[in-house]
Amino acid sequence: VQLQASGGGLVQPGGSLRLSCAASGSIFSINDMGWYRQAPGKQRELVAVITTGGITNYRDSVKGRLTISRDNAKTMVYLQMNSLEPEDTAVYYCNVVPSTYGYWGQGTQVTVSS
Repeated sequence: VQLQASGGGLVQPGGSLRLSCAASGSIFSINDMGWYRQAPGKQRELVAVITTGGITNYRDSVKGRLTISRDNAKTMVYLQMNSLEPEDTAVYYCNVVPSTYGYWGQGTQVTVSS
């Protein structure tokens, strides 16, 4: 089972994007969900978490700019990205928290550039 992220693209600094991730009900209902990213030459990092109860937590560098949410009825996870910076350029993935190897999908590329 892979979790497929979508919604990436090229955006100018200060712009916005909304990423989406579809998960099966069996995965979604019992797991905390997270958005991860991997920039070129860097390790993959966790940027946002949402628990099954809806509690959120964020990496310091994205606080106030990125918002994670989940739709339990649709078993979807979202990442609203505002005030994007060039440092946000990366491939973004969704996975459970802590991550499970078999759930990594191809991710979606986010490029912030003028």
